[in-house]
Amino acid sequence: MNHFILSKDIQEFIDEHLASSIPKLIFKGSPFKECTIQELAEQIESKNKCKKKLPTWFQGKNIYYPNKLNIEQTSSEITAKYKSALVLGESIIDLTGGFGVDSFYFSKVFKTVVHCEINTSLSEIVAHNYKQLNKSSIKTISKDGIEFLLSDSKKYDCIYVDPSRRNETKGKVFLLNDCTPNIPRYLDKLFEHSNNLLIKYSPILDIKSALKELKFTKEIHIVAVKNEVKELLFLLEKDFDSDPMIKTVNFVDETVSSFNFGYNTSNSSEYSLPQKYLYEPNAAILKSGGFHEITSKFDVFKLHQHSHLYTNTNLIDFPGRRFVIEHCISADKKLIKKHLPKLKANVTTRNYPQSVSEIRKKFKLKDGGEFYLFFTTNLNDKFVVFICKKV
Repeated sequence: MNHFILSKDIQEFIDEHLASSIPKLIFKGSPFKECTIQELAEQIESKNKCKKKLPTWFQGKNIYYPNKLNIEQTSSEITAKYKSALVLGESIIDLTGGFGVDSFYFSKVFKTVVHCEINTSLSEIVAHNYKQLNKSSIKTISKDGIEFLLSDSKKYDCIYVDPSRRNETKGKVFLLNDCTPNIPRYLDKLFEHSNNLLIKYSPILDIKSALKELKFTKEIHIVAVKNEVKELLFLLEKDFDSDPMIKTVNFVDETVSSFNFGYNTSNSSEYSLPQKYLYEPNAAILKSGGFHEITSKFDVFKLHQHSHLYTNTNLIDFPGRRFVIEHCISADKKLIKKHLPKLKANVTTRNYPQSVSEIRKKFKLKDGGEFYLFFTTNLNDKFVVFICKKV
């Protein structure tokens, strides 16, 4: 951590060049002997990445930024705030603290927060930033979180951990035992220090396989922001022995859409050919696999067992996108051109043998416009195209 970067003139330089071209800036070199142009570029790039994702840090004074990869890997303020509402108590330890966003929001709920970060430089940065943000209740520890926890007899009301999804030999990894730390390996030890564990995993993780390794799972939270799944959260409670709940949430601007159901709930869907309206569940629900639960809780019919699109005759509130079906046709060039003269539309595929890019190339479709095309399979196992407008 280069403390000269926190000087007034360098901070002013960073703010003045947030909109500058980084390559051009690097070519000019650093105007300060105390820091390199690479250090300045890193501060500018990382701060820019915080503008929407971490506005509290972006707007803070004398905030020091790590490399942009740390910013990319950290929780957003939206998801961190959501996590902080899932757990209660006096004390919590964050075993994989990173840039410290989750710990910051946990401190709004817990009196004592311990932030562990094995990267000494990053831990120093986080400690500095907490001072700038007036957070005195968070203790920063520059050690491996698991080792620190297991070397002490202290118990916490909750343990939070965000296992790394990369390793040196395999790059990105998708199995629990490939992540660092390997939570299933340490699970019994962790429960000696707390009755409650909150674990964040990658959105690509298979929920069914994860549940086989994570005993005592009470809730699985699937968190999406603007219809993109950002986090899978597993809330474990020691000795919990019941059906876990799946809780989905999608944040779109000021709107929050939730849909919950029991993991082992057994429902079946009613099916129909397309009616007046078409419904597409949001990304969190699609990740959850609760496709039959949709028809049990909403007045809609499923179009096909594997299409995951729904229909009905009367418009209803729905946790996802809603469309009015203008035409239902076969995937024929002449028919598409007849009903879509400008050959411009937003294209989605569900249970269809070709990708969006292949479809655009085949039918010479431009992206955008007011029309939405859904290439899918109907109840009679026929490939069809819905030409729709958004409600």
